Amino acid sequence: MTLTLYMHPLASFCHKVLIALYENETAFESKIVNFADADSAAALFDKWPVGKIPILHDEATGHTVPETSIIVEYLQAHYPGPVRLLPDDPEALLQVRLWDRFYDLYVNVQVQKIVTDRIRPADTHDPHGVAEARAMLDQAYRMIEAHMQQRLWATGDDFTMADCAALPGLFFASIVHPFTGEQQALSSYLERLLQRPSVKRVLIEAQPYFSMFPYREAMPARYLEAAIS
Repeated sequence: MTLTLYMHPLASFCHKVLIALYENETAFESKIVNFADADSAAALFDKWPVGKIPILHDEATGHTVPETSIIVEYLQAHYPGPVRLLPDDPEALLQVRLWDRFYDLYVNVQVQKIVTDRIRPADTHDPHGVAEARAMLDQAYRMIEAHMQQRLWATGDDFTMADCAALPGLFFASIVHPFTGEQQALSSYLERLLQRPSVKRVLIEAQPYFSMFPYREAMPARYLEAAIS
């Protein structure tokens, strides 16, 4: 297999790349990284000393590609498929990159702050940091609600890299910091994402690991069913 993705099925940033791979039915081998296993962790650090997942290794070119947005762009450049996740038009491309970064930084990263704080030792909790993360999510939700009033996907009518980024952030955000009842455009957008076949595949593969999620008790029952509805 030419492509190998170092990942974990529960990791939200890995979901972003998996969606991109599944959208175009790109062949790859997945290697689950277990940071508690010395050999598994060493295999990752050997290729990317920062130690963050996912990373993509391309045996055909010898390239190791880190960072989710760069991985998706690499896939489109070297392993293109029928779904163009980055448009050719320069202005449209800027919007995709903008909303890709928006969902990564202002949704997904904020969720991770909240989640990781729950599993810290009691004397190392950061209530101020968690409050800041929740406030940022509130602001992000307001912006998404306004932005999605007349849009099908993150930047218009086409499913793009920005939507790959939106799903994992919004999926976990809806659990740890639920949307308000007035945020109908935001809620409807997440529902459309959940019906996407590539997204369903990613979440079904993640389900066996949901018991490891620190907010497992807050997950809606339908997220735990055999098929996400």
